[in-house]
Amino acid sequence: MQNRIAMPRGIARTGPILFSYGFRPFFLGAGVWAVAAMAVWLAALTLGLEVAGDYGGAPWHGHEMLFGFPPAVLAGFLLTAVPNWTGRLPVSGTPLMALFAVWVAGRLAMLAPGLIGVPAAVGIDLVFLPSLMVICAREVIAGRKWGDMKILTGLLALSVANLLFHLAVLGSDDSGMAHRLAISAYVMLIIVIGGRIIPSFTRNWLKKRGGERFPAPHGRFDLLAILSSLLALAGWVVLPEFPPLALVAALAALLHSLRLLRWRGWETTPESLLLILHLAYGFVPLGLAGIALGALGVIDSYSVLHLLSVGTTATMMIAVMSRVSCGHTGRPLEASRLTSASYAAIMLAAVLRPLANVLPQHHFALVGAAGAFWIIAFALFCADCGPMLVTSRRSA
Repeated sequence: MQNRIAMPRGIARTGPILFSYGFRPFFLGAGVWAVAAMAVWLAALTLGLEVAGDYGGAPWHGHEMLFGFPPAVLAGFLLTAVPNWTGRLPVSGTPLMALFAVWVAGRLAMLAPGLIGVPAAVGIDLVFLPSLMVICAREVIAGRKWGDMKILTGLLALSVANLLFHLAVLGSDDSGMAHRLAISAYVMLIIVIGGRIIPSFTRNWLKKRGGERFPAPHGRFDLLAILSSLLALAGWVVLPEFPPLALVAALAALLHSLRLLRWRGWETTPESLLLILHLAYGFVPLGLAGIALGALGVIDSYSVLHLLSVGTTATMMIAVMSRVSCGHTGRPLEASRLTSASYAAIMLAAVLRPLANVLPQHHFALVGAAGAFWIIAFALFCADCGPMLVTSRRSA
């Protein structure tokens, strides 16, 4: 009886290729929405375009940069990685199509909430992250991979942060804590998952090239670095301007700098598809250092927010999307010129956006430039990887 009511599973052999594997629709959707949402926001800033009606243009922009495109990237990654971790077949076909439709519905509802009312739009948006969490929980529990339960904590934190964000906007309150909680959840997921895959990918690449020195294995040092960042980020969420937080965040920044050095990323410079993972992770200690400076009042909160959101989160996401798109469609794990250019563009956006608050006299010029590089980065991803996502896997 249980087999009859269980969610259909396995790679779909019929229907659109796009819905044969989780990374395909969600990576493509994330790339397209990252371009469209930023273009709409720049149009709002420069042309006065009204966005999101009564919800407000600025809150909509902040929401979509945290709870619009990033959860789609996360979904694409987890729906692809979790089956590998658990040894179970992936969610595919109609169930995948339904989950993707939930995400799309949230984007449309938030873009034009006036059509159905802001509360209804918010309600639609709130469905996606808990749905993804339930699917991942089902897979992790069924596969008895208790060590992977930590990803559920990240998804729960994001679900709560999304709710808090909406409540703050609807109540005309400060949404800063929701911003910080969401960014912290993404950063912790990157610290935990990236700490596994980056040295593993680097080791495999160096081994193929005949290397003799490899990244340090995961051990107690990594656990110490993870714990320090958890404490620093938790403090930042609750008390971002608490001076003693600077010491914890500075220590975490130092530990993650050393962690990154232990992975020997400088040896991957010939292959930007791998190098970008190390560069993206480099924004983790930079962001933690930003938290320390923010706690001391040296830099403002928005600079820290954008250092972590654009630098750490967006850069890592475009790095992972391009790598997974190549690897899981049977393409060589080599960055094309378009992909390398997309990395350069997102790195420029990651540097320019925090500077906009540090250099207020150039604020709008830097925001515009950062937005333009953001659009270029994700447009290049769509141009290069989009065709891979809608066509059949190549034979080895």
